[in-house]
Amino acid sequence: MKKTLVIFALAAILPLAGCQKAKGLYHHLLRLLRHSEPPAQAAATPAPAPGPAPILVPAPLPAAPPGPTPPPAAAINKSASVIVLLYHRFEDHPRKNDTLAITPAEFEKEMQGIKDSGFTVIPMQDFLAWRRGEKNIPAKSCIITIDDGYLSGYDTAWPILKKFGYPVTMFIYINYVNSGGKSISWDQLGEMRDAGVDIESHTYSHSYLEHPGYGVDATTKAKVEKDIQTLGREGWLHKEIFDSKKMLEQQLGIKVDAFAYPYGSGSNNPHIRQLIKDANYEAAFNVYGRRNGYSFPSFDQIGRYAIGGDAAPKLFADAMKMIGGGESGAPATEPAYAELAAASMVTEPAEGATITNTMPTIRANLATMGAIDPGSVRMRISGVGPVSAKYDPATKIVTYTIVTPLAKDTYYVFLTATLNGKLAETKWSFTVDPNAKPGSPDMALPATSP
Repeated sequence: MKKTLVIFALAAILPLAGCQKAKGLYHHLLRLLRHSEPPAQAAATPAPAPGPAPILVPAPLPAAPPGPTPPPAAAINKSASVIVLLYHRFEDHPRKNDTLAITPAEFEKEMQGIKDSGFTVIPMQDFLAWRRGEKNIPAKSCIITIDDGYLSGYDTAWPILKKFGYPVTMFIYINYVNSGGKSISWDQLGEMRDAGVDIESHTYSHSYLEHPGYGVDATTKAKVEKDIQTLGREGWLHKEIFDSKKMLEQQLGIKVDAFAYPYGSGSNNPHIRQLIKDANYEAAFNVYGRRNGYSFPSFDQIGRYAIGGDAAPKLFADAMKMIGGGESGAPATEPAYAELAAASMVTEPAEGATITNTMPTIRANLATMGAIDPGSVRMRISGVGPVSAKYDPATKIVTYTIVTPLAKDTYYVFLTATLNGKLAETKWSFTVDPNAKPGSPDMALPATSP
């Protein structure tokens, strides 16, 4: 401020000075004024109003480098063959005529026999993947299954199977689990599951599906009858087929893909087979031993050799021979069904007949099947299994007499034979009802070939 007053005072005396002096003083005053005034202040920019916090968006991850190109899927060997073995109980001293039991020593011998015969034991899931066309399997494959849920499957058979490194499938029916005695527990099934054992459905009650309450003990029969009163016949079937699958999946945290018909019952019933399909099972297994191929039989007719009792060694030997046993050479050809017996041959009892005799003689004339190999003829009866039928090449007639009275039921007779190197099968059914009214007599077979 003082400097400014001095400058104004000097400016007042300029007119009194000479021109040259006045001019010099004038420019000197301008320089003083420029350096004496503070610089002009720029207008302050108002601070922005506070707003929402900015959202931080993470930078995208860099794209993963392309992985190796997966190798092309192996070509599916459609000529491969699979046999399925079925076991139940494993006991050191089975009761006489107990067709479900086998000794641990015999079981271990058969496990070695599988290897000696050139078979590879495969998991159930490999078999299903092969049938879907997704995975190849060895040309001679074998699946081991154990039905029902006996404790001996866990504490006797499983250690033997682990010794050989064989996978196994357990077909379990719900009512038997955790029931005490000889039954397996949910915890033991969980242990087997964690070790890689395949667990599948064998219904809820193990009753005949076509005859509710048949084939089970009195306690289970009462439960079945109560279910039918509450749910109806169709609701009961739904429980046996659908709910048994759901229960296993919920209890064990697994996916159930396969079903086993109790006693083989229902495997020839179109309605029951449709329910199996509707429940989304990939495969259903009966008790009629046969070679199973890529597309034969249908998904709900997979055959198994039921091995047990005094006949176990022979039944096992038959299984090993079904697709060549240990013999070398090309795989067997696909089997094919022959026509139903009712349309192609004379049988006793006749196709669809109802008989009162509980111990009938079963006969069939195989002449219409053609030039079959006499040594290849085999007979199986639903609910009974393989039987020692006799075939007479001269008369072309195969015969077997039932030795244990049949219960009231519908039975299916299966006959197989090799025809021109190809396995052919034919079947027919009859019903046993001791209280039925006599009808027309069955057609008698001639004693000699026509």
